[in-house]
Amino acid sequence: MEIIIRKMDANDSPQTKSFSRKSPVTSRLVLGIENEKLVYTIAAVEPPYEREVHAEDTDYGFSENGPTIFFAEVDGKLAGRIKVMEWWNRFGYVEDLVVNPDFRGMGIGRMLLERGIQWARENKYPGVMLETQDDNVPACTLYASCGFVLSGFDRNVYKAINPNTRETALFWYLIF
Repeated sequence: MEIIIRKMDANDSPQTKSFSRKSPVTSRLVLGIENEKLVYTIAAVEPPYEREVHAEDTDYGFSENGPTIFFAEVDGKLAGRIKVMEWWNRFGYVEDLVVNPDFRGMGIGRMLLERGIQWARENKYPGVMLETQDDNVPACTLYASCGFVLSGFDRNVYKAINPNTRETALFWYLIF
């Protein structure tokens, strides 16, 4: 099996919407505070459910350079994508990280995240930040294993999309 991480070029633009964002939810992070730091435990979700994040595929950001996109390919098949950009606070920002379901569990998310971190270092950002949801435990455990620290949360950020949501936005930072 050959896994390649490569930067997007002009010929890739039609592929940018070809990712499935469906995933099963069997657990979530339960937040707490100890010694003025956010901590969490992982609790089962009953009943489990499937979620699908509807993400716009726009190139918004706060940098005149726009986003940088890297693709992961496995044996020539598109497997994942990371979209990184400069954020308003001068951190590198992971705007999107997605791995198609057929390729999950192969370390592709980690490889893409490591490439995004490398991009931030190459561009001399002070670190990387990103946001995910408390019911995306696989992503949260990936970020923590790569050195990111849970540094904030917002329980209302998704209420305009779905007033009944119980999702909490989680903000993770990796400071160089």
